[in-house]
Amino acid sequence: MNEKGIPRSEILKQLTSELSRDFTHESGRILGSMCSKPHNFAKQVYIKNLEKNLGDPGLYPGTLKLEKEAVKILGSLLSDPDAVGNIVSGGTEANITAMWVARNISEMRNEVILPTSAHFSFDKAANLLGLKLIKVRLNEHFQMDVKEVHKAISSKTMAIVGVAGTTGLGVVDPIPELSEIAKEQDIYLHVDAAFGGFVIPFLKELGHKIIDFDFKLPGVCSITVDPHKMGLAPIPAGGILFRDPLMLKVISMKIIYLSGGDVEQSTILGTRSGASSTAVWALLKHLGREGYREIIRRCMEVTVKLAEGIKNIEGISLITQPAMNIVGLKSDGIDIRRIAQELRRREWAVALFQNHIRIIVMPDLKNSHIKELLEDLRQITKELR
Repeated sequence: MNEKGIPRSEILKQLTSELSRDFTHESGRILGSMCSKPHNFAKQVYIKNLEKNLGDPGLYPGTLKLEKEAVKILGSLLSDPDAVGNIVSGGTEANITAMWVARNISEMRNEVILPTSAHFSFDKAANLLGLKLIKVRLNEHFQMDVKEVHKAISSKTMAIVGVAGTTGLGVVDPIPELSEIAKEQDIYLHVDAAFGGFVIPFLKELGHKIIDFDFKLPGVCSITVDPHKMGLAPIPAGGILFRDPLMLKVISMKIIYLSGGDVEQSTILGTRSGASSTAVWALLKHLGREGYREIIRRCMEVTVKLAEGIKNIEGISLITQPAMNIVGLKSDGIDIRRIAQELRRREWAVALFQNHIRIIVMPDLKNSHIKELLEDLRQITKELR
């Protein structure tokens, strides 16, 4: 640290230089991220509430009220307005919290059955909480294989995890069947809808046929849903919702020394951003179902154009028909890693999986960006064939 401070103008100049290397969502070049540029209104609200700390809610009763209202709105979106929970830092914290609850409810059991497509946050949860992950294979539709779930259940099974919008392909696992299993076997069922939670409900309203995944299904105990993904809220803003308020009690801790008075905390983090919760509340109120429905409609229009364009390029193909605004492309004749390398060399920030490249059509991606991307793909595949 310098003895004397540097003038703001110099700092800002240096920041501009250093950050000029970063990708931006406006450029349309970020194709592999599930986060997007936050809505302008949400940014305004967030900036005005930076000092709010929901870790000491007694000081910020208004902010606490808005968080509870935001959770209630999210619950309504996921078929249960009485669901409880919190706005947390993201899907990783939400998934770890769900596993924490499931472990404390399940006493001596410690095995979690989940698909091989599950997010890496469950590996973190297993390491932190002393859990054993039983990863089952996928079926021909890239969904969790229900037959394998049945085989994996034992006296040690603590929880089952299904995904509604997988990280790699945006596939929705057969949650209705998992719900039946969970009810029959008295096993905790968690649904990771970090991405799909803000997509599937609006796809349904637009007439798309997608299987149920939320609290409408009686076996679902908790759901992860991230407002900072397709909800367009500023980072960090994840969400964890529970069907039963008693579930939060098994992880609650009483804090007596806070400036605002005694409080019970049921989150992993102590200090929590009140700005995030407030921005989520404001955005949910501002956009409403109509606003989000229109955002999803536009994303799907671009997704269809991208998918059709890929089908018309020799050397590559879709790994599966997109279920939502996530596209996976593969190649039977070209090393997919070489295609990804060439795309990145052309400054397309794509996500590379073992057998495919993932492209996420976030709201900032326009038809003009897709046209440019498809042209680069044509050139790359022609060169590499």
